[in-house]
Amino acid sequence: MSTATTTNGASSSAAIAGIPVPAGVKLPIYMDNHATTRMDPRVLEAMMPYFTETFGNAASRNHSFGWEAEQAVEQARAQIAKLIGATSKEIIFTSGATESNNLAIKGIAEMYRERGNHIITQATEHKAVLDTCKRLEKSGYQVTYLPVKADGLIDIEDLKNAITDKTILVTIMIANNEIGVVQPVEEIGKLCHERGVLFHTDGVQAVGKIPVDVNAMQIDALSLTAHKIYGPKGVGALYVRRRNPRVQISEQINGGGHERGMRSGTLNVPGIVGLGKACELAGEEMESEAKRLTAMRDRLKHKLESSLDYIHVNGTMERHLPGNLNMSFVYVEGESLLMGINDVAVSSGSACTSATLEPSYVLKALGLGDDVAHSSIRFGLGRFNTDAEVDYVADKVIDVVQKLRELSPLYEMVKEGIDLTKIEWAAH
Repeated sequence: MSTATTTNGASSSAAIAGIPVPAGVKLPIYMDNHATTRMDPRVLEAMMPYFTETFGNAASRNHSFGWEAEQAVEQARAQIAKLIGATSKEIIFTSGATESNNLAIKGIAEMYRERGNHIITQATEHKAVLDTCKRLEKSGYQVTYLPVKADGLIDIEDLKNAITDKTILVTIMIANNEIGVVQPVEEIGKLCHERGVLFHTDGVQAVGKIPVDVNAMQIDALSLTAHKIYGPKGVGALYVRRRNPRVQISEQINGGGHERGMRSGTLNVPGIVGLGKACELAGEEMESEAKRLTAMRDRLKHKLESSLDYIHVNGTMERHLPGNLNMSFVYVEGESLLMGINDVAVSSGSACTSATLEPSYVLKALGLGDDVAHSSIRFGLGRFNTDAEVDYVADKVIDVVQKLRELSPLYEMVKEGIDLTKIEWAAH
């Protein structure tokens, strides 16, 4: 994902590109909360003692320093478990969601290799899942990549038809990181359990934002991370079901048999405390926060739609994360738009590679053409955003889009009623 933000903190009293900055709004504005979130001060407060005073190793069982650290870790396990409807013993700590995804997918694939070698995922998964599956293909596993419909959802019939007697794992995310679409996880889990197949989900964007219950959704393994829910970076967890069925996972990092033999390594106690506190706060405030974020998202969407033509939302709004809005601004180049709103941190629907600017594979999977995919922006609203920021960002985007379209011959031709599909362009 390509992101843009200003390099110098502009004064809030200044007016950028003719758009007045409302009182109380400080530039730059952060609206990229799917990439990462600012740590909640309450999370930092909970973590602080574990850097200096209570600094023991949670695996040191011979003295009070270790016992205190272990007690803090177990409290965090309980806080995380409560948020997703699990038990403390089903929570394994990792360095983050990428490791959790690798541990779940590779660990299950290795452990159940004698039962089969087929894995099912979807085309719009995060790279942490797709690249892990591609790695397994090199080791002889077969992977099916399900397509998604234009609304971003998989077709349950496609999943039913893809499952064979060799299928050991289905890995499909709850909510997409780019378009915010929430998959029918309950149906997926039910189908997997009926067919005797394990179900892993990347829950990173969903946990703490919308209700997630691993039992009601029949999830066997779930990845989550702290830094998407106002906790610290570098710490995550993997839920691994212990009953009906008991899921076994092969350790991917060896050395000491920590975390019930699934993940060795000295535990990051301050980070784990932060993850636990972030989960506790999310559980307490999720309902009210979701309402507030949904209202802000809809406010932003309405403002943009009422002032601009040839724009549309990517992904269904019927099953959607509260703070996500991914919009295409047709006849505008996404990177130009990002540069025009460089006092706002958002993401474009393009991924910068070393040689070329490739359109987002998620947007391409929805059936969007390169030109539309390139014109897409992801707004990620979060806990610390305000209505005043939403109003400023909407006004700024509208102003920049209008100015860029004034320079666009394609937009001018469309406004004049010319059908661009019928034009024969001269080759150079």
